[in-house]
Amino acid sequence: MLDESDIRVAGQASNVGQALEQLQQGRFSLVLLDINLEGRSGLDLLASIRIKWPRLPVLVLSMYPETQYALVAIREGANGYVAKDAEPSELMGAIRQVAAGGQYVGHRIASQLHEQAVGLDTRPPHQRLTMREHQIMLMLLKGMSLTHIGEEMLISVKTVSTHRANLLEKLGVASTAELVLYAVRNGLIH
Repeated sequence: MLDESDIRVAGQASNVGQALEQLQQGRFSLVLLDINLEGRSGLDLLASIRIKWPRLPVLVLSMYPETQYALVAIREGANGYVAKDAEPSELMGAIRQVAAGGQYVGHRIASQLHEQAVGLDTRPPHQRLTMREHQIMLMLLKGMSLTHIGEEMLISVKTVSTHRANLLEKLGVASTAELVLYAVRNGLIH
């Protein structure tokens, strides 16, 4: 747990439903959000937070490397992103900065944002996916069927299939098997 006098953990949740329930019952000054939650993705929770509590600061803390997932989270409304392997001092600084109304990104992400702004976007294709495509890619990589993904995301199988086709095209792969190979080659899965 945190050992900081100015920071207090007011709740914990392991899935989107628990988190939404706690958010509805309490007052929070910041959400420290993990992308990898049980069931639905933390990015789904982020989307719900942006709808119901648009001004609530959200700092994403994730095991996924900044260069692969931070831009997706920021694009979808996160106020900051910190990798789980960051130094404790960096995490505490990010929490304080985001809770005070600021934004936080590490140096690698700041550099990528600058490149995008000046038209030098050199990101690999997987970093250009939409939030939905990204979520579906992660679920496909977990071996979930299109039907199961639709049930989890509360969308039709046809919509899932469309997103799958779009993400496969963007990544230049023709099948889920090729998607797995792409993910391994690009360090998206181990």
